[in-house]
Amino acid sequence: MSRILNSRRVLPLIVCAAVGLTAGCKSAAPAPAAAAGFHAMPVQVSSVTLAPVPMTDTYVATIKSRRSATIQPQVDGNLTRILVKSGDSVKAGQLLMQIDPLKQIATVQSQQGTQAQKKAVYQYSESDLARQKNLYQAGIISKQAYDQAVQAYQNAKGDYDSSASLTNTQKQQLAYYQIRAPFAGIVGDIPVHLGDYVSTTTMLTTVDENKDLEAYIYIPTDRAAQVRRGLPVDLLDSSGNVLAKSTISFISPQVDNGMQSILAKAEIPHSSQLLRNQQLVQARITWSTTPTAVVPVLAVTRIGGQPFVFVAEPKGKGYVAHQVTVTLGETVGNTYPVLSGLKPGDRVILSGLQFLQEGVPVQPLG
Repeated sequence: MSRILNSRRVLPLIVCAAVGLTAGCKSAAPAPAAAAGFHAMPVQVSSVTLAPVPMTDTYVATIKSRRSATIQPQVDGNLTRILVKSGDSVKAGQLLMQIDPLKQIATVQSQQGTQAQKKAVYQYSESDLARQKNLYQAGIISKQAYDQAVQAYQNAKGDYDSSASLTNTQKQQLAYYQIRAPFAGIVGDIPVHLGDYVSTTTMLTTVDENKDLEAYIYIPTDRAAQVRRGLPVDLLDSSGNVLAKSTISFISPQVDNGMQSILAKAEIPHSSQLLRNQQLVQARITWSTTPTAVVPVLAVTRIGGQPFVFVAEPKGKGYVAHQVTVTLGETVGNTYPVLSGLKPGDRVILSGLQFLQEGVPVQPLG
């Protein structure tokens, strides 16, 4: 009897255990769905949009000053003073160098002595002419004697005037022994040294005015139909930083046969302090601005130099990553213009690119 009772007690326990196992299996059923959700990688996306993109070309340009002078002496001699150094700012008329003037000073002094002699003869002839005129009018001397006095006076006057002009010329020549700045500017290289003998063919230095600058840009002839005055020009350094902004102000009517190009000039604003005469820079000319599809720089990955992006592509009830090869233009801010491969509205993936593969399930965010 006791065995029957024990068996009746055990049976409910077995039934309860079976029910518990059944309930446990039912509560564990959603696990595959959770696992499926875990495999859809959350990614940030951005839709491809149209934005105004400038169409540009970049050329090498040379900065030139409108006022640039090569300083050469007008006389020969030895340099006795050099009063400036390369890079100095000078004013118009400021003394830069001096050539030994002693020989010219002696010439001027000698000529001044000759002029004084000529002046004495001239003054005597003038006084004598006045006396001869009175005697002639009194009938004491003949007309011939008076005419001779007039001729002597005129000869003395011409001789004195010639001597005075020669003295002034020699004084002006003396000024050439002082080398002065023709205008305000910056002193360039000084290849000569104190004591050097210089002649009229010797280059002493240069003076460049650094405020009226122009960029000389040589544009290929295949762009002849597009180039025009007023086109925007950005002057860049070797790192692509903008040094100055300008526009094309001059276009040559002739083609350079040697380079098969057209010279264009762009005036540089006076506010620019980063450019110097004869400096080489890059000139970026903007031909036009058109609406173009753009993608953020963060969306682009390169393999072997080939750019591509991942696009969140609809598939079934979700999305998968699809790799697309693209052709890009030059960066504009933080975006790339897309020349081919994408269209407006495509959703490019911005995050987790290193973990993506073709066909991987993704969950777009944003």
